[in-house]
Formats: sequence, structure tokens, C-alpha cells
Amino acid sequence: MPEFDFTRLRRAPDVEAPNLQAWDATDELLVREALASGIPGDEIAVIGDAYGAITLALADAGMRGIRVHQDLVTGRRALARNAATLGITDGTDAARRAAPGHAGDKADDLENPAFAQHELDESLLSGTRLVLLQLPKSLAELDEIADAIARWAEPDAMLIAGGRVKHMALGQNDVLARHFENVQPQRAERKSRLIMARILRRPDAPPPFPVSTRHSFAGETPTSARDPRAEQGSRAELGVSAGSRAEVGRSADGLTLCAYGGAFAGDRIDIGTRVLLGVLPDIRSSEVVIDLGCGTGALAAAYALAHPASRVIATDRSAAAVRSARATMAANGITNVEVTIDDAGSELPDNTADLVLLNPPFHLGNAVDEAAGHRLIEAAARLTNPGGEVWTVFNSHLDHRRVLQREVGPTEQVERTSKFTVTKSTKR
Repeated sequence: MPEFDFTRLRRAPDVEAPNLQAWDATDELLVREALASGIPGDEIAVIGDAYGAITLALADAGMRGIRVHQDLVTGRRALARNAATLGITDGTDAARRAAPGHAGDKADDLENPAFAQHELDESLLSGTRLVLLQLPKSLAELDEIADAIARWAEPDAMLIAGGRVKHMALGQNDVLARHFENVQPQRAERKSRLIMARILRRPDAPPPFPVSTRHSFAGETPTSARDPRAEQGSRAELGVSAGSRAEVGRSADGLTLCAYGGAFAGDRIDIGTRVLLGVLPDIRSSEVVIDLGCGTGALAAAYALAHPASRVIATDRSAAAVRSARATMAANGITNVEVTIDDAGSELPDNTADLVLLNPPFHLGNAVDEAAGHRLIEAAARLTNPGGEVWTVFNSHLDHRRVLQREVGPTEQVERTSKFTVTKSTKR
């Protein structure tokens, strides 16, 4: 059997750049171990396969029925496109479903005998004996994944997790040891390392996610009754008040933020978002508002609470973020926010909104790259009506103001802290 040609894989529709590729050595090591295991494809689950390298290499080797979970819709679309390029599907269905105009949360589910997309739930893991995992950045996300495997996979299931050595930490072993009795890191190869985990520790408690925290904008000192395993950073500087999952409800001076493990910043309000929340009273009331890259929904929720007559569309490319944002809206009794999974608002028509709220990322996975932020700025320009406004918060050292001026229109600084800048751009 000829060796799989990883060089044919592409990241599109995600950002393409000379320093970014669609696979790494970890993918190749995971594929090697899966093929050596002798376990059939319909008993294998693949999690965190960024652009389809693991899944498609196994399918190319003849495996069928592989179950796949990719958090990012860009990854799902890349897998569809790469499958079509390689002829692993007939190409027609994959290309249609990967097209930017294809609507619906399930736009990237493939009816493909080689593989099928699943959410991180029982349908992904029931009956599986081998799980292949590209290790996530967040320990909370790893905790949620490991809990799901221990909860739903077959009793004799084995997890093979891997990552680039420079991004791995001993804390990952500790998280896995809570869910498996036997955790064995392997020797590094080609700057990647695999971890073998066996003998599931079946949980006897409900799933640990989502977690939630009650945030007060008045600045009380936080106290938390949450599971410390889900902590993703200090909340003391954010002035929040933490509490139990039952502490929900809408309030003019705060909100309950919910988060699944894979959501950026967890149930914290990240510092950039908090800076933009600080100028929320200065932002005009608008009929249709888009929170582009909504994360756990803090901006959309706060705006919706302040402007109950507005229609707010909160969109993100992460399934974990979308599930979190929906939980946030439910926890606060908010009914005027629609949360959708999408890639930079690609499924929304031009000139949709009078107002766009934007807190763009500047990381692509583990790589620092401004292109992801620029792509969202371009999307904001497309989605905003002429005369409408784009309010953006970003790290002050980034070149976003120039890009906003070029893509959207006249841009003025509204707020600046030691780390962040808030601007208002008017669509020309």
C-alpha cells in the first residue's frame, strides 16, 4: 500500500500561510499506531484532527466507519475539501456542504462511508476501542474529553494522545490519570510525543461541564464553589463573583457565564472582553447586532440585557463556544440572541447588521498570527450596513486599527488601557 501523501492536505478555508501547514509529525505517529493496532475503523474515534490528516490517512488505508470530532467548523470544512481532493468521497456532497453559503449548524456533517462527524457525546464514543487525540491547549478541554472517553467508550478502550513536545506539559498526564489507571508517556519522536492511556475509570458523577460563574460588574471579590480542575486563570483582577451552577438569572449589573471545556477563557471574562464591556453604555442601540467570534457569549449577553428590543446574532467557529454561549443565554433568561456556528459569519448575507462587536483572536492554534484577526475584520466590514458601526477591542501592539480603517471606514480610538485598545469604525 503506498504511503499517504500528507503534503496534499490544505488548511482552507482556514488561514493559509508559509509557516502554517495542515499536518504535523504527531498526526503521522497517531496514524502509525492506529494501523498497527489492528482495530477496525468503526471502533475508532478521532478527536482534534485539525484539518483531517489522521482521518484521511486512515481512510486512505482502507478503514471505514471512523467517527470524528472536530471543534472548529473550519476544520470540518477543511476535512470535507481534503476528502474531495483525495477522492475519498465523490466530491459533490462534500464540496456542497463545505461551500460558504451552505446553511445550518450541520453544514459540515458528511454522509461518507469512511468517516462521520459527531459532537463530543455518547454517539462519538459508544462502542469505540481506540481513541486518537491531538492534545488540546487547555487542560479543561482535555478534562472534558477524557471524562467523555471514560464515560462512554468500551471498557477495554485505549487512548493514544499526542502533541508537539514544546506544547506539552506534565499537567496533561495528571488530567489523564484522573480518568485512566494506566498513563504511559512514550519517547519523543520527531519533536512529538505520544501518551498511551488504558483502563478506564468510569465516572459516577454527572459530566463536569458546563461550568458557570456569576459575574458582577460592580467588582466584588470572587469566591468559587466550582470544581478547581476547570480553572483556566485568575479571576481576581476581573472583579467577578463566582457561585454554583444553580445561581442563574438575568440582572442589570451582572450575568452568569457558562463554559464547556474547549471554550476560550472558560467561564472567566477575558480581559479584552471586559475592556469592551466597560464602554458598552457608549454603544448605540441597534436593530440587528452581530457578536462576531462570540466565545462564551459575554458581549452578546450583556448587550442583549441592555437592549432587549435588539436582535443579536452571536456566531463562532468553535462548537464548544457555541454550546457555551447557548448555555449562557439560557442561564440568563435571554431570548433575543440567536447563537450559530459559522466561519467568520460566512453564512450571513452582506449588510446584515447595524452594529458588529468584535474581539478578534491573534493566535491560530499554538501559532501567533494576525491573519485570523484581519479575516474577522474583513468579515465585519462585509456584514455591516453603510453607516453602521464596528466596535473592536484588540491588543494595542497589533496593527488592527490600520486594517479597520482600510476595510471598514473611519476609525477612532474610544478607550485604551496598558494592553488593549477599543475602536469605533463607521462603515463607509
